[in-house]
Amino acid sequence: MNITKENIDALNAVVKVDIVAGDYQKKVTELLTDYRKKADIPGFRKGHVPMGMIKKQYGKSIMIDEVNKLLQESLNKFLAEEKLDILGNPIPRIKENFDWDAETFSFEFELGLVPEFEIDLSQKNKIKQYNIVATDSLIDEEVKNIQTRYGKMSSLDEATEHSNVTGTFINEEKEINKKSTFLVNDLKGKKNEKKVIGAKVGDVIALETKKLFEDDHKLEQILGVAHDVIHDLDITVTFTVEDITKTEPADLDKELFDKLFADGSVTTVTELREKIKEDAEKQFQQQGDQQLLNAITEYLVENTKFDLPSEFLQKWLATAGEKPLTADEAEAEYKKSEKGLRYQLIEGKIMKDNDIKLEYAELVEYAKGFIRTQMAQFGNMNPEEKELEDIAGRILQNQEEAQKLQSQLISQKLLGFFKEKISFKTKEVSYEDFIKEVYK
Repeated sequence: MNITKENIDALNAVVKVDIVAGDYQKKVTELLTDYRKKADIPGFRKGHVPMGMIKKQYGKSIMIDEVNKLLQESLNKFLAEEKLDILGNPIPRIKENFDWDAETFSFEFELGLVPEFEIDLSQKNKIKQYNIVATDSLIDEEVKNIQTRYGKMSSLDEATEHSNVTGTFINEEKEINKKSTFLVNDLKGKKNEKKVIGAKVGDVIALETKKLFEDDHKLEQILGVAHDVIHDLDITVTFTVEDITKTEPADLDKELFDKLFADGSVTTVTELREKIKEDAEKQFQQQGDQQLLNAITEYLVENTKFDLPSEFLQKWLATAGEKPLTADEAEAEYKKSEKGLRYQLIEGKIMKDNDIKLEYAELVEYAKGFIRTQMAQFGNMNPEEKELEDIAGRILQNQEEAQKLQSQLISQKLLGFFKEKISFKTKEVSYEDFIKEVYK
């Protein structure tokens, strides 16, 4: 057997594999002999069927199977030994005059090669990093929410500006039938408030969904409508009033602080506000980090220039899936995935050049941290270590879940690396301004 590689250009190559009878004949003979021992053919005793008959009936199919196995094994070994970085999988070149009765077989495979390129992380202040702070107004709002959450509720005969109204929203055409509760002064505009203020249990009110609440996402939650349609939803819904209540805010005193922080870490309003600010900014940091990673990704993809074997990749995409694609479909799929592929190559090079690795033990610890957070949300603050390890082991046996956690941990490692190596342009903003500026 002989394997050779010919470079077409920097991004494309062809591997040629020549196979002769001596490469596979011994194995084929062994298989035919074994098959002869087991063959049960009418007119012959078991194990005494003439070898000529066995060869005639099964020789060619066994030979083809063995050649294909040998071909795949040899190609994979060659790619590994030559340390070839390839994109996709080798694509066999189809020969119209190929003959399985020939003395020798010659196969050719097209390869798409990973391009060589450099990554520049030295540019200063090209990428914006947001420092998101909790403003006094946001803290005021959260204090108010806490007081309401722990306040005393009483029933009212009719709705007022500050009452909670519970009822069912219905629109048959959009299949809306949702029981929800809202605060009357969360409604947008005096016209809508007027319709609800003074309403009693049993009243049916017609409301227009367009600009019903200050925040469209509140409407999404209250009506149970999909996120992608809520902004353009302009229909009439009927609202049947079922309950009207008013909440007396809880006092900001020791009783409330003890309910919120059993460890005694908060004893004054000032300490409560500081705790709210600290917790809020931790959450904001997560969103800021995600935005920063997105910005770095965009910057690297836009500013790291290299060519890809696009023709090869489109040809590979046409045959890689369960369903073959047309040339136009493969081109569209390539355009859709090109940006992700470019970042995948950039990410891989950064990790290789800077020896950024992911050990399985790290992944287990990361999974345990994720599980610990989930369990805390359900009140289990101190799970046993063995319990965490058992759950982590089960999760990591699921390939899809393991890949998801692995991707998250790699992103975390890379973000830490980028923060060390890149100089950012930092901007301090409120959470509200961050949302407006980043998500438009």
